[in-house]
Amino acid sequence: MYKKIMVAIDGSETAQSALEEAENIANSYNAGLCIVHCITGEEAADKAAGQALLEKSEESVNALSIETRLLEANIAYGTNGISDAIGDAVKDWGADLLVVGTANRRGLERFVVGSVAEQLVSLVESSILLVRPQN
Repeated sequence: MYKKIMVAIDGSETAQSALEEAENIANSYNAGLCIVHCITGEEAADKAAGQALLEKSEESVNALSIETRLLEANIAYGTNGISDAIGDAVKDWGADLLVVGTANRRGLERFVVGSVAEQLVSLVESSILLVRPQN
């Protein structure tokens, strides 16, 4: 069913759970796995930290085919910039499934900060699996 699975990570525990889910699904379908991380700064330190996170994540999974991509978001657009960068990556790579963790924000915090996962649901045409924080 799925040939290409993309997972977005940010270093959080929920993102780690999303990575594990994506790995399980990729192995079940013998699908390719692409791990993406989005940075909002153009500084060398941001890029180095993002690349290190991708490398650590890639080493932690066992899948048939693994690819990583460091995405750059336009910080002027806030969470919309992150969502747009991930959405573009899904389309460019041709992912059948996008796996993302949710922050599980509620109330005013969600209204003010917004939700990248929620924005992705309206941007991405492929299937999306949202992974909630473990309690």
